[in-house]
Amino acid sequence: MDSLNNLEPKLVFHYFEEISKIPHGSKNTKHISDYCVDFAKEHGFDYIQDEWNNVIIKKNASKGYEDAPTIILQGHLDMVCENDKDCNIDFEKDGLDLRVEGDYVYANGTTLGGDDGIAIAYSLAILASEGLEHPALEFVFTVDEEIGLIGATEIDLSTLKGKRLINIDSEEEGIFLISCAGGAKVMCQLPVDYLMVKGLLCEVKVNGLLGGHSGIEIDKKRGNSNIIMGRILHELSNIMPFTIALLEGGSKDNAIPRETTSQILIDVKDQEKFKSLIEKYDKILKNEFKTSDPDVTVTGVIKEQSKIEVLTPKSRELVLFLLRNIPDGVQEMSADIKGLVETSLNAGIITLGHETFSLHSGLRSSIETKKDELIEKLKYLTEFLGGEISVSGIYPAWEYRKESPLRDLFIEVYKEQYHKEPEIKAIHAGLECGIFSNKISDLDCISFGPNIEGIHTTNEKLSISSTKRVWEFIIEVLKRSK
Repeated sequence: MDSLNNLEPKLVFHYFEEISKIPHGSKNTKHISDYCVDFAKEHGFDYIQDEWNNVIIKKNASKGYEDAPTIILQGHLDMVCENDKDCNIDFEKDGLDLRVEGDYVYANGTTLGGDDGIAIAYSLAILASEGLEHPALEFVFTVDEEIGLIGATEIDLSTLKGKRLINIDSEEEGIFLISCAGGAKVMCQLPVDYLMVKGLLCEVKVNGLLGGHSGIEIDKKRGNSNIIMGRILHELSNIMPFTIALLEGGSKDNAIPRETTSQILIDVKDQEKFKSLIEKYDKILKNEFKTSDPDVTVTGVIKEQSKIEVLTPKSRELVLFLLRNIPDGVQEMSADIKGLVETSLNAGIITLGHETFSLHSGLRSSIETKKDELIEKLKYLTEFLGGEISVSGIYPAWEYRKESPLRDLFIEVYKEQYHKEPEIKAIHAGLECGIFSNKISDLDCISFGPNIEGIHTTNEKLSISSTKRVWEFIIEVLKRSK
């Protein structure tokens, strides 16, 4: 691990390195939550830790700011855990292997957790710093944001006094977010039956795709390995008989899947047809995704004669029908805001179990009725095939606010420090601001952050220089918040 001790701002990178030593993937936040509580105890701050592991820490106003409006600073404790195939890490027990290269901090072979570790690092640095000028501050650290904004949904905010909330969960410096889509998780399940069959076992893999955050990269036309696999297997069914023994792909409903694997049984006499189709699709996809996913690869490996359980012909057809017909990607663009995705769906995870085939999707829309309509479409499709759906993790959209003193202050400070106008933007990704706005009446929110590239992928990296500029910006905003 490269030490971050020599990076500026020192306190920010010190705490970023400290929390990177603590495993903190979604559903594994107890240790990092306890770390924040221990920090609060050590520094004498009032704190609350709830049963979900959410943490609230409060810091009194500095001299002269006692009558200034309280400000809430907010980020989430969990990170998306993705690793390269050759990286042996146990995300339940191991910390990250941080490296520095040029202007960037990254984690060797894994996601970095800059989303949203940088928010926690900024917050702890502000809490630990003496001599800063600021109003009363309330720090809210939520959990399991990456798997459905669970912590924000469950947290009790009744003890908070603040009506202005700064969410540090954006990845492009100079862009201030003022609205976001709402969303939901939808799981489609089809009942499946198996039979014992003898044949030639083959493995098909789609990999090399870039993937990415389904709320940020969904409009980049990147390939979805689950959908691509459905396409390949469907065409294979048109030219030769086969059965399916294994089908799995993706790891998060909010991450565009990068790799999908299937195992099928074919007749020995169809080996050449199988090889020919795989070669054909490898060329097709390399051409279709040459810009968005230049490293996409389709491989087919012929293994050995086997006698194993496989899907019945009917079950196979139901599974392939769902994969070929489920909506995926951008469904509608906003008619009001140019370039904004209004409604989308990401077919994020597929799993073939002994009794069911499951497809987990992340659905987003800035219009509630469009979200409901897409859920209804999935319900109709799945039930038509004899299955059922379940909907969870529903969260509201964060609606644009015409009058925003916090936004005005951000713009004023930004123009003075950067000598240019910031970009004010609505996004398709979900943010906790929508939930907080529902819980705290008349809440004035804004979301921003330093430059982080490749979030939710093993290419994630945090800009050092941007982290420093944003730190200086935050401190000036707090200073001006009288």
